[in-house]
Amino acid sequence: RGPRFRMDAEMIRDYALASSGLLVRKVGGPSVKPYQPDGVWEAGAMIGSNTRDYQRDSGENLYRRSMYTFWKRTAPPPTLVTFDAPDRETCVVRRPRTNTPLQALILMNDPTYVEASRKLGERIMREGGKTTDERIAFAFRVVLGRRPQARERDVLTQVYQKQRALYAETESAANLLKVGEAPADANLDAQELAAWSMVASVLLNLDETVTKG
Repeated sequence: RGPRFRMDAEMIRDYALASSGLLVRKVGGPSVKPYQPDGVWEAGAMIGSNTRDYQRDSGENLYRRSMYTFWKRTAPPPTLVTFDAPDRETCVVRRPRTNTPLQALILMNDPTYVEASRKLGERIMREGGKTTDERIAFAFRVVLGRRPQARERDVLTQVYQKQRALYAETESAANLLKVGEAPADANLDAQELAAWSMVASVLLNLDETVTKG
């Protein structure tokens, strides 16, 4: 047995993409520019610099492994740095491992993880079976590699039912399904897909998911 610790920043992002089915496994090629906040490079760039404005990529470049992410040392990717990725100014033998509220906020709200959650929600609906219990069991196997315990299944069932009722009463499902470039499956009910996306988000945010046990 080895020590239990949180996965590295790149591994957490790649794991979310892989669980959702979005990860592009192509090896090699130029660096890519996935989702980052608007204006993230401006503060650290000279006027007229060719790296003053961040131009996000599209298509499969959004879903390449994190090791291919273009890295500007004066403005490193915020989502990776928040999970203690080194800034690459100096060589680092061992990364620190912190635990801050910002990390949970990224896993809940960053476009990468919201998009991964809704695409995982599609997998749950298409591949997970017909009943709620079957779909929750499928989601657990995909994300955690095990079956849910009875208490865990009950909690996620309550989450699904609450979110299903919430999205049925509002038009916010459409807004959720617009996050990210990958289009939502038009053959799936939008409100139900939004609810399962929230269940997927819960699973991707679990300590067990982002921790190497």
